[in-house]
Amino acid sequence: MEHVEQLIVGAGVSGLAYANFTSGDYLILEADTEIGGYCKTVKKDGFVWDYSGHFFHFKRKEIETYLLERMPDDEVRVVQRDSRIRFGDGLIDFPFQKNIHQLPKEDFADCLYSLFFKHEDYPQDTKPANFGEMLYQKFGRGIADRFLIPYNEKLYACPLTDLDVDAMGRFFPYADLEDIIRNFKRPDNSSYNAAFTYPRGGAIQYVNALKSEVPDSHIAFGERLLSVDPKTKTAKTNKREISFTTLVSSAPFDQLIRMVGDSAPAGTLRSNKVLVFNLGFDRKGWPDVHWVYFPDPATSFYRVGFYDNIFGTDRLSLYVEIGLPSDAEVDVDGWRARVLEDLKANGVIGDHALVAEHNVVLDPAYVHITTESLALVAELRASLATRGIYSIGRYGGWTYCSIEDNIVEARELAERVNRFAAT
Repeated sequence: MEHVEQLIVGAGVSGLAYANFTSGDYLILEADTEIGGYCKTVKKDGFVWDYSGHFFHFKRKEIETYLLERMPDDEVRVVQRDSRIRFGDGLIDFPFQKNIHQLPKEDFADCLYSLFFKHEDYPQDTKPANFGEMLYQKFGRGIADRFLIPYNEKLYACPLTDLDVDAMGRFFPYADLEDIIRNFKRPDNSSYNAAFTYPRGGAIQYVNALKSEVPDSHIAFGERLLSVDPKTKTAKTNKREISFTTLVSSAPFDQLIRMVGDSAPAGTLRSNKVLVFNLGFDRKGWPDVHWVYFPDPATSFYRVGFYDNIFGTDRLSLYVEIGLPSDAEVDVDGWRARVLEDLKANGVIGDHALVAEHNVVLDPAYVHITTESLALVAELRASLATRGIYSIGRYGGWTYCSIEDNIVEARELAERVNRFAAT
């Protein structure tokens, strides 16, 4: 039986980042035939698309510098975000709660009234039980019912009462009454992604930067992990058995625990899937805007992104995202037809001709963070770690985080394993 000191599962951002920072011998198992995971880039008929919109927001300069040093010069564009919300027949600035003054008069009055008197319907001295209750308690029914509830239910494809209060963590754009009122006269729509970077060659360029430090011989493509025996520290793949000292997995956490023979109570680890259409048209559409949120339940998609306005190209290039329950059957042709109808109904396209397309289903897409899932994942990850098995990344951690967070987590784990190996 072959032996490797460190067996890494997945050649996406987390797996490659771990390989970059470890000092030990390692092998990466990658079920696909190429690197990237969900950060793959598709190039077709002159269009450049990612599997879905991946825009990078670096908080740690050293991480950004590490990647840029391994990329072609002038590869990365720095973009000041222009994101909007489709409301009625118009667009308002994101985030909704700070721009209610841009709404029609009656909607604005109702949002402001229910925000100011939210304590009458939602007591402020009690802790909300779930994400939905938190939105009503913090923003009142006017803002919640017009955007925060319908949009996020489309994104997560589930009732928000099913999610933990802190389901989106630092990524939720909180604002208090003073922030909202101040924004009427002094606009400040900054958030964690007020500016973002994007490579000219697509998100895969950041992945390629990590791959540049990993020899081809250290990646086994087309090799899927099937099971793990924590007692004997052996892994079975579709091709062989491998013994290991440490296993680092970026596979979805629910899959990993099945592979190691653990189990989770039914319904504890839930998620949704997202159907993504990448669409290229013969000419330009809306100028300037980078992505638009669509809260209306009658519209099939929850978000549309405009690659052409990021790249500065002369043909409309979109990604369109549709949230679906994890058990939903996906009729791609049916959804494509509906998407094109809804794009036209919302004025995104007119008599444009569709000249290129690509689609992919991301499953899992958004994990459903609950009080139960947080406790279970923490318990099982800690138990696995005592057996030399570590689960990292957005899906390995069953959480909501950024790509930069994945790199930082992988680096910190590699440093801990390096120190342990040196003792």
